[in-house]
Amino acid sequence: MEQKHTDFVCIGRHRELSELKTCIQAQKNILLEGPVGVGKTHLALSATKEFQFPVFRIDGDSRYTEQKLTGWFDPPTVLKKGYSEDTFFPGPLVEAMKSGGILFINELNRLPEGVQNILLPAIDEKVVYITKIGWLKAKPGFLVIATQNPKEFVATSHLSEAILDRFELIVIDYQSEEEEIEITKNKCFLLINDLEAGIKNLLPKLAVRLCRMTRSHSKVKRGASVRAAISIVELCCVFLKQQNSLDSAFLKAALLALPTRIELEHEIESQLSLEQEMKNLIKDCVEKVLDGDENELKKKS
Repeated sequence: MEQKHTDFVCIGRHRELSELKTCIQAQKNILLEGPVGVGKTHLALSATKEFQFPVFRIDGDSRYTEQKLTGWFDPPTVLKKGYSEDTFFPGPLVEAMKSGGILFINELNRLPEGVQNILLPAIDEKVVYITKIGWLKAKPGFLVIATQNPKEFVATSHLSEAILDRFELIVIDYQSEEEEIEITKNKCFLLINDLEAGIKNLLPKLAVRLCRMTRSHSKVKRGASVRAAISIVELCCVFLKQQNSLDSAFLKAALLALPTRIELEHEIESQLSLEQEMKNLIKDCVEKVLDGDENELKKKS
């Protein structure tokens, strides 16, 4: 049954959504790979909604331990009752296996290698070993859906061949300009609905084009996603209510939203501080967007 998706990240993602559902139905573990902000997490969770499997989520972190993943024994209770399933507090992996559910791992390649290795028997043979208890076998339905950022991203590590061999890969890339504009409009609908008709139609286009410009800029290593465009529009709407002009509001919003969402090339040779270099780059991009063919849009509105 085709589900009507109104959530912004599902716009234009028909192929990816179909592939996700197919893998879930075939009981295949899934790895979603793509840049930050393209909607990997929400796409994965949206795909699971049609299936009645419980979902257990963990977020990748270099400090995440094997104990957090599988579970732990409660010391005071162990002193009274000893080691048993009654004194064991299951972690998300064991909970997902016991319930025949889905373990969703956000940013799998940020997990330490030791934690990744715990997953191998679970995703391969549907079993995990719990010290003092023994082997636990997963109920039917258990599978793993994971996301990862591309290898070139900061704070990510390479997944081993052994891990990769257990997953089906779905690559999620940036969407078309038209789809990103539609996503931004949908997400910011309530805010932009109060604006003048011309600005209401123009603002999402300006924000998306600015973010797309950062992705091809020679001084930018990692550009901004549609998530940044949404933030720019939301901030801009507030600035406009404070009686700022569109140009002023747009620049202020961009200077707040973009510095944490783009990464400059390390090779840039400049006497300026990184902060000032970032500001200058954003101002330059904003000026180009506002002075480009968007002026024609302003005239029409």
